[in-house]
Parts: sequence; structure tokens; C-alpha cells
Amino acid sequence: MFSSILVPLDLADTDLARPAIATAATLSQTWNGKVRLLNVLPMTPVMLAEYVPADFDVQQRQTSEEALAIVAQESGIDAARISTAVRQGGIYHEILEEASVVKADLIVMTSHRPAMRTYFLGSNAGHVVRYAKCSVLVVRH
Repeated sequence: MFSSILVPLDLADTDLARPAIATAATLSQTWNGKVRLLNVLPMTPVMLAEYVPADFDVQQRQTSEEALAIVAQESGIDAARISTAVRQGGIYHEILEEASVVKADLIVMTSHRPAMRTYFLGSNAGHVVRYAKCSVLVVRH
């Protein structure tokens, strides 16, 4: 049923992602599926571009790829069934794009408990739930 599971995560808060990774691990084992861990890097604001090194985006991507490799290794998912990706852009837009690329059957992501501000402004998880073309499982932290 779930042959391709996408797990977007924020490397700044890997503790928040642990429940989503554990859920994806269980589901992938049950359905013999593959898991794709995704980290989305924000675009460097134009105002800051002159203050950061010329290769800042390259360094940031490399750091994210290395961190994702560690998370994947520590996930307990067989190496043949897990992969990683780093994208750059708007968070929910890039999550939806990656889901399309890997033909995800399921997106598993964590979200903080809703606060008053997210009821009015929305959140990345809310956008993914609204616009994803596959099932989305939001694991509350």
C-alpha cells in the first residue's frame, strides 16, 4: 500500500522528526516500501547575499547532506530502503515537488501542537495536508 514514503524533516530540530521517522520505518517494513528523508533549505535572502561567502549555498547543502546521512543511518531502516534528498526553496512547495518526483504514496511529517497563530496564518504541515496529491500522516509532537 505504501511503497514510497516521504519524510520531510528540519535538521535544526531532529528530535521533533524522530516520531515521523519511527512511523515511516514501521510502515515501510510492513509494506516493504522505501523511505525518502528530505530537508528543505531556505533561499538566501538577496539582502544577505553580499554578507555571506560565495559558496554559502554549496556549504549549506553539503552540511545538510551529511546530517541527513547520519539521520538515515541512525533510523534503523535498511540502507537499501532509505534515501535522502536536499532541496532549496519554499518548504511546503519543495515537499510537494519531492513527493511528486518520488511518486510518494504517503508523506509522514511531524508538527507542533497547533497554536493560536497557526490557526490564522497556517503552517507548512497545513499546506502539505491541503495540497498533497497523496495521503499525509501528521504525527503530533
